[in-house]
Amino acid sequence: MTIKIKFWGVRGSIPAPGPETHRFGGNTSCVEVNIEDEILIFDAGTGIRKLGLDLLKRKKRPIVASVFISHTHWDHIQGFPFFVPAFIPGNMFQLYGGKTFSASLEEALDGQMQHPNFPVMLKDLPSTLRFHNLNEGESFAIDLNPDVSNEPIHVTFDRLHHPNGVFCYRVDYKGKSVVYATDNEPGVPELDARLIKMARGADVLIMDCQYTPEEYPAKKGWGHSTWLDGVKVAQRAQVKQLVMFHHDPERNDKDLEHVETLAKEKFSGTVAAYEGMEITL
Repeated sequence: MTIKIKFWGVRGSIPAPGPETHRFGGNTSCVEVNIEDEILIFDAGTGIRKLGLDLLKRKKRPIVASVFISHTHWDHIQGFPFFVPAFIPGNMFQLYGGKTFSASLEEALDGQMQHPNFPVMLKDLPSTLRFHNLNEGESFAIDLNPDVSNEPIHVTFDRLHHPNGVFCYRVDYKGKSVVYATDNEPGVPELDARLIKMARGADVLIMDCQYTPEEYPAKKGWGHSTWLDGVKVAQRAQVKQLVMFHHDPERNDKDLEHVETLAKEKFSGTVAAYEGMEITL
């Protein structure tokens, strides 16, 4: 049994390339979870471009993957027009998004590729794209090749607190679990409880920790958490590892290292996500 998590984009809001962000990376949100060679992709920020190029180097053809979009704010979908596997006939992608958004996932991806924004429209992509609208609190199973495993991958999702809505995803397989919880602002008791429930006992919690507690008062209502919020959720939910994610575009490498140190002092199982980081369960 193998679960591999790889981070292709860890930045929030807008790409932040440059020498001051070289260590942690400047691409926006994209995380790959590979379970027995079944590919699950979480968000399609600019990091999905390099993921796509890497998929082309792998031997498995056609490329088949499930893409889970947390929400359709631009930093979470802006890389999709540069996802090369979507331009290749025979490849197939199941795309999942929530009905809480002002536009469906298909409408949002289509909108950013309309002329004059982009030269190729969504409807003209030669790969097969199948869109699924999710309702909060649901779950479903992804069946694996029976030659590999008779046990399916279970995916659970629920709505959290962010302008225009956002979904948190939990993946369970053979007693191991990964939670992807980006772009969430604490303060709504019902939704805070949902996050704790989703993260309960997870092996890995990937969580939006964009701000410091000192920065938060000026950012209240913007839909994001602090590193201290991440620590509190990890402690309450008794997760094994907290991965701080969705780094602020103004946070340079030195600042992120400092934030990581502060978080580790309160929850030793904390790490700040960086591009190329891999976790194996």
